[in-house]
Amino acid sequence: MKARVIAFYLPQFHAIPENDKWWGKGFTEWTSVKNAKPLFEGHVEPKVPGELGYYNLLDPQIRERQAELAKSAGIEGFCYWHYWFGNGKRLLEKPFHEVLTSGKPDYPFCLCWANHTWARTTWVNISGNTGKQILMEQTYPGDEDIIMHFNACLPAFKDPRYIRVDNKPLFGVWAPLDIPNFEHFKDLWNKMARENGIDGIHFVGLTTDFRQIPENTMRLGYDALCLTGATRAMRRTSFWKNSIIPRLRKVFPNHVFLTNFPYEKIIENWFKGTRCHKENYYPCVFPNYDRSPRGGVKAVLFYGSTPALWKKHLQQAIEIVKNKEPQHRLIFIRSWNEWGEGNYLEPDAQFGTQYLDVMHDLLK
Repeated sequence: MKARVIAFYLPQFHAIPENDKWWGKGFTEWTSVKNAKPLFEGHVEPKVPGELGYYNLLDPQIRERQAELAKSAGIEGFCYWHYWFGNGKRLLEKPFHEVLTSGKPDYPFCLCWANHTWARTTWVNISGNTGKQILMEQTYPGDEDIIMHFNACLPAFKDPRYIRVDNKPLFGVWAPLDIPNFEHFKDLWNKMARENGIDGIHFVGLTTDFRQIPENTMRLGYDALCLTGATRAMRRTSFWKNSIIPRLRKVFPNHVFLTNFPYEKIIENWFKGTRCHKENYYPCVFPNYDRSPRGGVKAVLFYGSTPALWKKHLQQAIEIVKNKEPQHRLIFIRSWNEWGEGNYLEPDAQFGTQYLDVMHDLLK
């Protein structure tokens, strides 16, 4: 196989009591997506889904069709964002729980712990001085919670669909430096894994910039790293200085702007200076990115993504992994369905299935 392609998967497309309380009855990711506005000429907002529509992930037929589309494109499986806030508190767990307990779809999966605090600005664009305003805090209570967390994940780890590397279930960690005494956490999970007939866990730490923290993360005991952000590529892309942002600053003088970047320039710099050729460094690619549905004028966005440019970007990653051991030819895609970040592979009204068609052609 050319590559083992895994797509991050957001379960935020169904109502939960907490979101009803914080944002209003029936809030889901689609709420922010539908309310998005274009910020400059040629800015395509709101993004409109294609054949799957504004779906509810509690509908098993939707989950089946997602798996069919992903499999036909050559994606090995989904990496579900997994929320565990400590003391057994979970959110957005129901779609994956239904996948696990029903056995459907019969399509590979793994988990990535989104170990971050939810604040007022996590999912929607909030104007004014709101500060952090924590909604759900990420905590690390200690060994009892570590054991409880493992046991909650164990049925997934033992499922034959679970994605493995070197015969170990792959488990991602969004903020690898935040876990207190990760070495102890890892030892305890590996011990419990072996007691349950599993060789151990393949821990993958996600990082936004290989040039800043890879050594620090690997020293903690992670088995591999995955580059998930574009900090380095944005620094190398100076084109933004002449972007639309100076004009927006004049219109919205009280806002603190980040900026927007041309997707074509970003992908030129994406892998420069990284260590993705190393056996335990897994590249991550972005088909598109536009966080304005959640961040408004403060958002970072990449503009001008097309299927042809996506093909170029994915081909770069395939070249990087082609000489690795087959088990380690992993490429992560961010993301399958992160619509609130304009970061998705699912069919939309603008391009249909063209991004998936590109993958099929490259990976077949």
